[in-house]
Amino acid sequence: MELEEKNQDSKYGESKKFDPNFKGPIQNRGCTDILCCILFIIALLGYFAVGILAWSQGDPRKVIYPTDSRGQFCGQAGTPLEKKPLLFYFNILKCASPLVLLEFQCPTTQLCVEKCPDRFLTLVNAKIGKKEDQDYYRRYCKEGVDFAKSSPEILRDGLCPAMLMPSKAFTRRCLPALRTMKGGVVVVGNETTFYDGESATINASQLLEASKKSNIAVEAREVAMRIFEDYTQSWHWILLGLVIAMVVSLVFIFLLRYLAGVMVWVIIVLVVLVIGYGIYHCYMEFASLKGEPGANVTIRDLGLQTDFSVYLQIRQTWLAFMIILAVVEAVVILLLVFLRKRILIAIALIKEASRAIGHVMSALFYPLLTFVLLAVVIAYWAVTAVFLSTSNKQVYKVFNNSECPFSRDTCDPQTFNASNASAQCPDAECLFAFYGGETIYHRYRIVFQFYNLFLFFWCANFVTALGQVTLSGAFASYYWAFKKPNDIPAYPIFSSLGRALRYHTGSLAFGSLILSLVQVIRVILEYLDHKLKGAENKCAKFLLSCMKCCFWCLEKCIKFLNRNAYIMIAIYGKNFCTSARDAFFLLMRNVVRVAVLDKVTDFLLFLGKLLIVGIVGIFSFFFFSGRIKAVEEAAPSLNYYWVPIMTVVVGAYLIAHGFFSVYAMCVDTLFLCFLEDLERNDGSAERPFFMSQDLLSLLKKSNQELRSAD
Repeated sequence: MELEEKNQDSKYGESKKFDPNFKGPIQNRGCTDILCCILFIIALLGYFAVGILAWSQGDPRKVIYPTDSRGQFCGQAGTPLEKKPLLFYFNILKCASPLVLLEFQCPTTQLCVEKCPDRFLTLVNAKIGKKEDQDYYRRYCKEGVDFAKSSPEILRDGLCPAMLMPSKAFTRRCLPALRTMKGGVVVVGNETTFYDGESATINASQLLEASKKSNIAVEAREVAMRIFEDYTQSWHWILLGLVIAMVVSLVFIFLLRYLAGVMVWVIIVLVVLVIGYGIYHCYMEFASLKGEPGANVTIRDLGLQTDFSVYLQIRQTWLAFMIILAVVEAVVILLLVFLRKRILIAIALIKEASRAIGHVMSALFYPLLTFVLLAVVIAYWAVTAVFLSTSNKQVYKVFNNSECPFSRDTCDPQTFNASNASAQCPDAECLFAFYGGETIYHRYRIVFQFYNLFLFFWCANFVTALGQVTLSGAFASYYWAFKKPNDIPAYPIFSSLGRALRYHTGSLAFGSLILSLVQVIRVILEYLDHKLKGAENKCAKFLLSCMKCCFWCLEKCIKFLNRNAYIMIAIYGKNFCTSARDAFFLLMRNVVRVAVLDKVTDFLLFLGKLLIVGIVGIFSFFFFSGRIKAVEEAAPSLNYYWVPIMTVVVGAYLIAHGFFSVYAMCVDTLFLCFLEDLERNDGSAERPFFMSQDLLSLLKKSNQELRSAD
């Protein structure tokens, strides 16, 4: 067989030399990048220290329970307010103040109550009314209020609200029972206007903005509550869908093991058919809505709706879906047309990867370990972030209606009545404002949050790197075994994992650190972009967009280099920089083959993941939307049937990605070993190839491709 000439003076380094003693991953190796290993261990110890500090200071109840004006939790078990789970605002109109957006707290007295008021009643009418009215009104006043006092005195001391209005419990807060009548008229209860109990008449529409600002996340929480309810109704069906996705993935992997060539073409054809069916379904929905009342409303006119099923009742939604799927279909078909010859070459590499996985079956289950480790990293980060965000103290400030030099100053509710602020400002109150603090810990809490985020990226990337080194070491052991399977180690996965942890923790930490720094910079850029959305500086926006694009490209390049560097580390046991350089030069010396073989193979594996997601997604859509008559009664009743569908689709992709990532890592490892094999050996008896006959055939076809391209 005629081989390509090797240019020894290449600017990308010299080709590998023949070594009769080289038989795969080096066994006698030493520790690499020790300084980075020590730095990683110190960083982890600091991470644990931050977690312990946050857990000792934080209180997650602050994000669960609403707090009254004294900072007490409403509805918390084991407290005097256990039976008062709802928060009541004395004057909801004050929640329309811009202060709400700054301090996330309404400048009005807030009280924990058992039930929200259900009728209009003023303090004046309650005092002159029946005893039942006075008892009812006392529920919404501070404890120990003396109704013998005059109404002005009670209002001046802030003991009771001036009036009550019909309210509903919403996210544990009593908000006005607002609704919109025909013609856009806003009413509360059944009234459009009402007396505020002091000296003015209020329009119900004035309460609308105040109600929204009293809880900025009201709409989001409403949707979240409905989504949570859907999960409680459909979680077992979601698990069943994920199990089906796992079974389908295993079936595909099993069939690839024995029918790689046939299965690749089956995957290609089915992907085209599944996307085509999606286009057909969207067109049928689009056509069926023709002439329906309100179906021609645009998405922009519809605005943001909490009931997302409304969007599926307008034609523009289905038209957008149809266009997106049509573009995806066209791109896939064009790629298949232009890559038709290279697909035949890539299939041979997939066949060899199937044989390797057949001899290293334990590799299919390694993603489970990666998943568990990533779950631990994510859980630790999330819990620490919550405790850090709630590890602050109650801060009280002076709130008042008239001019006061102490307005918004920090105060102590225990001593406020005897302070100068109370004497100079009779209508001022010392109310709970927000959670914060002035200690060193509280001042540097944002630094701890940043450290928590950075270590999250570092640990997550380290876990991913560990998986890549482990798998590549096992598959390299398969490739360089001259007599397969006799020369393959008994436990290739465990052997490779042990080598990675014992010798190369520092190198994995080094590669993960570089990637983490870029990812943190991207997060900062996204944060700045969010802050500048309302800015008018076009130049700043343009520069920020350019930086985001550049760092996105940089992250992709680093991931690619890291992946190949880890393969070289698994084989030769060198440090990260040397391995990255060797991998880069090896790929550059064979850059055409990289495009012809490796990337086409990645594309075919991506189509496999796409097919599994499409199959599971289509069946889950028909099931949860109740369109399968045979199981219509078994389908749960949901607020948003897209919630379990999207969960199953995302879960199916992650499961398929987990299984196919083993294939992808196997292909990448075999590909680098294949390139080195070409440089080390020439196929003679003294210098035999380690590649199989299929890979020899792949080489011949690759050479033909190169000559035809020339």
